[in-house]
Amino acid sequence: MNNRHKWRQNAGIKLQEVDTVVYLEFIRNAVKDLPGVSEKPCYSTPGFYAGKKLFARMKEDGETLVVQTYEREKWMETDPATFFVTDHYLNYDYMLIALKHVSPEVLSKLLIIAWCNRATNKLIQEYEDMGNTKPF
Repeated sequence: MNNRHKWRQNAGIKLQEVDTVVYLEFIRNAVKDLPGVSEKPCYSTPGFYAGKKLFARMKEDGETLVVQTYEREKWMETDPATFFVTDHYLNYDYMLIALKHVSPEVLSKLLIIAWCNRATNKLIQEYEDMGNTKPF
């Protein structure tokens, strides 16, 4: 394996670490009942999709989650150690979350909001028919 793709090997190792396994289990439980959610690889890490649209994915470090949001400035102002972006994400509507710092309640809320932002109207209607309301 050449050095250009070594990060994939490292990502596989990180995904087996205890903290990463716990984070992923929490994320999976938080999104499992949302209509149309699937988990598929995204850049060799777990990605979570609403239909065919990505709404969250684990970063290769196993400690950071990429989440779709239209309110990242609000979150980053609230807690810049937990919510941030790198240069790569400046022109995209995604935000990075340091999983070791975020509360479970906030993470669940952000995952549901991200799902709502990416879900089709049909999936959102299905969600509301289950007795839920959109969190925003």
